[in-house]
Amino acid sequence: MRYGMGAVIALLVVALAVCAGLSRKSKRSMAPSVAKLIGALVMPVTGNLIIILSSDRTLSVLGYFIYFLGMNLVMFTMLGFTFRYCHMPRPPRGMKALAYALLIADAAQLLCNPIFRHAFDIEAIQVAGAAYYRLIPYAGQTFHRIVCYGIFLAIVGIFFWKMITAPRLYLERYAVIFLSMVVVGIWETFYIFSRSPIDRSMIGFACFGLLVYYFAVHYKPVRLLDRMLANVASQMLQGVFFFDAGGRCVWVNRAGRETFHIDRDNYEPSAELLAGIFGDISGEEWVRHEAIMDGSVRKYYQLEKHSIQDSRGRTAGAFLSIVDETERHLAAEKDRYDATHDSLTGLYSREYLYERIRETIDANLDRAYMICFLDINDFKMVNDVFGREFGDYALKSVADSLRRDMGPDYLYGRLSGDAFGMCIPKESFNPEIAVATLSQFTVRRGETEYRLIIHQGVYEVVERDMDISGMFDRANMALESIKDEYNLHVAVYDSAMRERALWDQRIARELPEAIRTGQVRPYLQPIVDDRGRVVGAEALARWIHPAEGFLAPYRFIPTLEKNGMIAQVDRHIWRCACEILSGWKDNDLFISINVSPKDFYFMDVVKELTGLVREYAVEPSRLRLEITETVMMTDEAKRIEILKALREAGFIVEMDDFGSGYSSLNMLKDMPVDVVKIDMAFLRKTQDDVRARTILSSIMQMTNNLKLAQITEGVETAEQFANLRDMGCGMFQGYYFAKPMAVADFMKLLDGSRALA
Repeated sequence: MRYGMGAVIALLVVALAVCAGLSRKSKRSMAPSVAKLIGALVMPVTGNLIIILSSDRTLSVLGYFIYFLGMNLVMFTMLGFTFRYCHMPRPPRGMKALAYALLIADAAQLLCNPIFRHAFDIEAIQVAGAAYYRLIPYAGQTFHRIVCYGIFLAIVGIFFWKMITAPRLYLERYAVIFLSMVVVGIWETFYIFSRSPIDRSMIGFACFGLLVYYFAVHYKPVRLLDRMLANVASQMLQGVFFFDAGGRCVWVNRAGRETFHIDRDNYEPSAELLAGIFGDISGEEWVRHEAIMDGSVRKYYQLEKHSIQDSRGRTAGAFLSIVDETERHLAAEKDRYDATHDSLTGLYSREYLYERIRETIDANLDRAYMICFLDINDFKMVNDVFGREFGDYALKSVADSLRRDMGPDYLYGRLSGDAFGMCIPKESFNPEIAVATLSQFTVRRGETEYRLIIHQGVYEVVERDMDISGMFDRANMALESIKDEYNLHVAVYDSAMRERALWDQRIARELPEAIRTGQVRPYLQPIVDDRGRVVGAEALARWIHPAEGFLAPYRFIPTLEKNGMIAQVDRHIWRCACEILSGWKDNDLFISINVSPKDFYFMDVVKELTGLVREYAVEPSRLRLEITETVMMTDEAKRIEILKALREAGFIVEMDDFGSGYSSLNMLKDMPVDVVKIDMAFLRKTQDDVRARTILSSIMQMTNNLKLAQITEGVETAEQFANLRDMGCGMFQGYYFAKPMAVADFMKLLDGSRALA
């Protein structure tokens, strides 16, 4: 019996050693702690094996030392294992230090036993016909048992607490190890108090180690996994249906039951119900999307079916997931709508309108189309006068009119703030109907009523490969030709407009080279005093084109004003004027230069002009600045500050074209100017010369009272010159004296030194 017990324990030692080695190779997070605990268990079990098999006193003493010290090591490693296995927070550092200190003290006092003999001794008895050395415990052994039992009971308590507080799904994980420790503890206690010579409880410790290895490294809680998977499936937002190999529904999760109103006590009708809704649901592996009507509401679903294989690869069943994609589908539709439609009017956005028009034109090669550009004239005034809310209502009213009047094969959308675009089949386009609609478009909201002035430019799609934006540019070009007309509402793009567009492009392309080579140059028109003597000149831009010859100003100035390149011309003429003035050392003549409203957008006018007069050493007062009232139409306060800065720098500011605008008197009140240039053109447009003379005389008197100098431009006859002089005008300009001329001709005029009166 003694040797049979030894054989059993020897086998357990080998088993523990193998498990410890396997644990060290495992990649599971618990494996290092398990390997340490099982390795520690090998030590006391081996010590007990030596005690059982030894008949030698010295060898038996060694076995007891290995046994006792091994138990200390087991308690040490079991603490670490317990906290990891039970997912416990680490104990307070004081408690941990106390446990380790007690184990170390216990090991130290056991090692001192050969000297003091305070812990234990052994005595020889006969067991199975051979000597066996039984333990005689002393005080040190009692201390050892208290330390080990104390830590052991604490560990048992931790497992008991986890067992009763953890969810029932985890009960098996903790209960088996808890019960095995209880059995081992009772077994060891029985051995101590029974004074049995052989400690059979080591079998329990070894089995405990094997259980730890299995549960911590290899155990897979099937019941737990099954329950968790069932809970997961139950909580899923999509409906999940499980079918057996015969296609019979055996289980449906909560989402499936609630969505399709399935009785949880009878799943069998589910397959027939789903087939009635979605059609055939047989087959093993597939994914499809379905749109069905639920009353008056369309719903969207994604169905995905997968087969379930057993361990032999045979089909054991299948599961079907049904996802309600209605919300996502509607959100995607809304995103697509928002991306392709204008948020205010609900019409197509510009980009999407262009895309649809391109698709339509390319798909209907045998059909002619008209591109229409609609614009509300002076819409800014609508917002300013009636408010933004009424302005938005007006835009939506235009959009509603398009939706109401456009045919099913028309395309239309909002291009920008107050501009709309359309693509209409040519056979459906009727200019008369368009004119009638646009000329009578009135917006009414409550007591507010306003008639919108809407213009429409039309381009017939001839060059079908042209960018859609280019087509609308041509339609807009036609619209611009009637922009200032209130009786004309529709204009069609024609060859003349095309030639004008090509000419504008040519002008813009050739201007930089023309400036660089001097094709664009200043012409000087003399300004004389009341005795006809030349006192200065106005510098006017002229273009001597190498192919076209002398270009009249109307052929290029409006184009440059429109595209903003007039600023490049002005800067060039300013420099030329300064260069001319720098050469007039022997006279005090001045040159007036034009400052366009566009110049304020494209450059720092003050910095540019002060830099030029400084570079050419010219008195600023000799470089006069002609500014029209349109300069003040935008950002008036800032423009006034700029004019004040120019005057402070020494420049003389002239108000050009006085009398030709709509608000000259109002501007004259606020604009910081030194000279008023009176335009004679408005006198030639009247049939009542007496009234015209009276107005002109009043202007002269008013400017004199304001201490402003006057220049009257457009003087063409000796009679006009005489009358203006009698009214008190100090300076004159016009064809009566001289037309604009090249600088060389102007110098000859000066050299002649003759009066022009």
